[in-house]
Amino acid sequence: MPDEEEAGHRGHGRARTDDYAHPVPTLRLFAQARVAAGTGRDDLPGGTVGEVLDGAIDRYGSGFAAVLDISKIWVNGDEADRSTAVADGDEVAVLPPVSGGCG
Repeated sequence: MPDEEEAGHRGHGRARTDDYAHPVPTLRLFAQARVAAGTGRDDLPGGTVGEVLDGAIDRYGSGFAAVLDISKIWVNGDEADRSTAVADGDEVAVLPPVSGGCG
């Protein structure tokens, strides 16, 4: 699957503007989270990880919420939880568990 930047679009979200009342971090989605959302990247307003994830659930629905329940969340490369503060330019990554290997 090509990366959204290469395909010339960025997720299903609105274009980023300065009209948001909250910071607008970038949400990065991997593996099952990417499949459930239909995109690998989106910009969602929120001052905490929880606010960003709630916006993603509203946008992508119950299938995404189910994947989120089993995923780890990282902000700028550090493990985070719903109370972690985020700002413009921060990257919130949703990393579901993966399986596989040599068999």
